[in-house]
Amino acid sequence: MKAKNHWRKVFDSPYLSSADVVEPVILTIREMRVEGDQTKKRKDQMFNTCYFAEPEIRPGEKLKPMIMNVTNSKVLMEHTRSPWIEDWVGTRIEVYVQHGVKFGNDAVDGLRIRIAPEKEWLTPDHPLFGGAVKAYQRDKSFARIEGKINISDDVKAAIMELVNQGAEKR
Repeated sequence: MKAKNHWRKVFDSPYLSSADVVEPVILTIREMRVEGDQTKKRKDQMFNTCYFAEPEIRPGEKLKPMIMNVTNSKVLMEHTRSPWIEDWVGTRIEVYVQHGVKFGNDAVDGLRIRIAPEKEWLTPDHPLFGGAVKAYQRDKSFARIEGKINISDDVKAAIMELVNQGAEKR
């Protein structure tokens, strides 16, 4: 099935929007900044702007920063028990679209967050280990794997060794 194009994608916002989030996505906060509006629509307005550790929202599609509105900022403040945005760094969140969010007199699709569950650790006897080996063999990178599960340096070394042994047998 061919991918569809959301009508708002052509307006190319510098921020993550509901048009970018086609299904819920788990992301890690890398940095929080208080910044002016990059769209230059509201010159004097400042935003809590979230930058993520993940470089892409989907393969080949750059991940944009997200403005943390009041509702989403409260979720982070309550979870971290801190009103300081710098203390939110490292938090894993799930970003999803909520339909019918009030924006002035309109009901729009809005981005909402919830705290993502903690990731498990990959071990050689974990059910995902075989898939992780195949993914590393295909990608030559742990980036996609680390988006789903924690991997220690020892387990990474074991996976690389398995992949190299398989290459030597050919």
